[in-house]
Amino acid sequence: MKDCIFLLISLGLSVALGLSSCLSVVTPIPLPTSTGTPSPSPTPTVAWFPPTETLKPVIPATKTPVPTLFPSFGKIIFSDDFSSPGGWSVGEVGDGSVSVSQSELNLVINEPESFVYSVLAEPKLSDFFVEITANPSLCSGKDEYGLMFRASGNTTYYRYSLSCDGAVRLDRLVGGTAFSPQPWLPSASVPSAAPSQSRLGVWAKGDELRFFINGEFQFAVTDDQIRSGSFGVFARSVGENAVTVSFTDLVVREVE
Repeated sequence: MKDCIFLLISLGLSVALGLSSCLSVVTPIPLPTSTGTPSPSPTPTVAWFPPTETLKPVIPATKTPVPTLFPSFGKIIFSDDFSSPGGWSVGEVGDGSVSVSQSELNLVINEPESFVYSVLAEPKLSDFFVEITANPSLCSGKDEYGLMFRASGNTTYYRYSLSCDGAVRLDRLVGGTAFSPQPWLPSASVPSAAPSQSRLGVWAKGDELRFFINGEFQFAVTDDQIRSGSFGVFARSVGENAVTVSFTDLVVREVE
């Protein structure tokens, strides 16, 4: 009996020793120490096309006379009463037409979102004070019309625009790329209905450009991108309606 008990105790000790040898000792992993070198920051996103800065509109001029801005001018150096087509390009143009009759240069647009214009080849001038009367008879909303100056063909010119809802702006087109030195600016001088009549004026001397309607100052721009050129007129349909504008009494004077 004692021999059996001793045998059982010996077997138990052997099993215990075998199990203990199978168990692995877990060695604690030391925490990493700081080397003092900062981790790299995320790579910034490149703004390949940064947003264009919104131009702040010039405060519209009031009806109070502004003597320092009113143009000084001299003798007439060119005029056109539109008694004949003269040097104007007339006929069917895209979705509209240009014609001269009864001392008027008429621009007619029959299709929506269309642009019709006519440009003189001569005279090419740098400094001048030019005036022309615009008479829109069919015109609404953001439809626009106006005067082109320092024009060289149909790809380079300044474009002084009046909208049919009572605003003005200046566009510059150079080599077919357009930019607005003066974005749309509400003006009490611009009729917001048709038919109507407005006398547009542009005083240009070097890089200084001043703009008028019926003798009232609208805004001024300093821009030297186009140095010289001739004159033209245009009309543009933005909505779904037809646009008809006639122009009369073009006069160009020397500046003093």
